[in-house]
Amino acid sequence: MSTALPPRFPLTRPEIARVVAAFYAAVRAHPGLGPVFAAHVTDWPAHEARITDFWANTILHERGYDGNPVAVHLRAGNVQPGMFSTWLALFDATLARELSPDQAAAWSALAHRIGRSMRAAVVDRETLPDGVPKLR
Repeated sequence: MSTALPPRFPLTRPEIARVVAAFYAAVRAHPGLGPVFAAHVTDWPAHEARITDFWANTILHERGYDGNPVAVHLRAGNVQPGMFSTWLALFDATLARELSPDQAAAWSALAHRIGRSMRAAVVDRETLPDGVPKLR
């Protein structure tokens, strides 16, 4: 008897890797996001493999990812509130190009949920309503 959880939605690891590669190609070309990532990522294949592991863990319940995305984004120091909506829009466009509509919708919903949590943990904790910075 298997105790493994089924995938959240029908998707394979090769599809995840394809989406991740296409997305980061778009990120590198993006005028706003490209420089933010370039300040931190020096080995794109290793970064993409790590993010593929993250999504395979999240979607397929694989156990290959052991990082802390919130801590990584906090340490980055250059993540701003508006970047999350830009990142998600670019990710949604990538999903729409690379996957079936059902797969894209399911992964997009998951990414938006994670994005809201990430934004709250990384940038919203430093701002008041309407984006006014907290001065302590």
